[in-house]
Amino acid sequence: MVETILGEAAALSWVDWVVTITALIYVVLAARGQVWCWFWGIISCSLWAYASFVFYDLYLDALLQLFYVAMAVVGLYQWKYGGQSGEGLSISKLSFRQHLYILAGGTVAALLFGYFFDTYTPAAATYWDAFTTVFSVIATLILVRKVLDNWAYWIITDLIYVGLYFSRGAYLFALVMVVYVVIASFALVSWSKEYRNEYSPGSGYQEDLN
Repeated sequence: MVETILGEAAALSWVDWVVTITALIYVVLAARGQVWCWFWGIISCSLWAYASFVFYDLYLDALLQLFYVAMAVVGLYQWKYGGQSGEGLSISKLSFRQHLYILAGGTVAALLFGYFFDTYTPAAATYWDAFTTVFSVIATLILVRKVLDNWAYWIITDLIYVGLYFSRGAYLFALVMVVYVVIASFALVSWSKEYRNEYSPGSGYQEDLN
């Protein structure tokens, strides 16, 4: 496996390396709550959209990366000016009911996408791929709003990505997802501490995504 990982790393183009490095910078800065994480996200996703379209003929993946670019622009604005009085957003938290809506809606969407691609395309691991794609979009949307719970969704989604990439023999990408899980876990703990410091225990959850 080590030889496979080293072989995959050697086969990466300069675009792949820049995408990987800038994506890691983005995740680390996002975990620290730094607004300029979105700048690195824009670079990473823009280059990945280019690579998906030009090198790999993955047009849907290229469109997904362009969606992430748009969300990074929105996130940059929201984290810097989206709060009260034009100040940056504070960390918020989802209610139990909102989690239910997200899990139910996301699962239904993933099953529908998985069924479509399983039935009408030669794509592999369709249901896994659909689940990770749908919940990556959801996690991105709530990260843009600086919602604490996004990291829980990222942890679960990235763990599934580890299994997905490993099953396809993409061991290097599986290793990168392991790193993402570790970073997201630290982020969940760090953001939880900041949230508790900012809001009194009796104030309850500050809801988002209304």
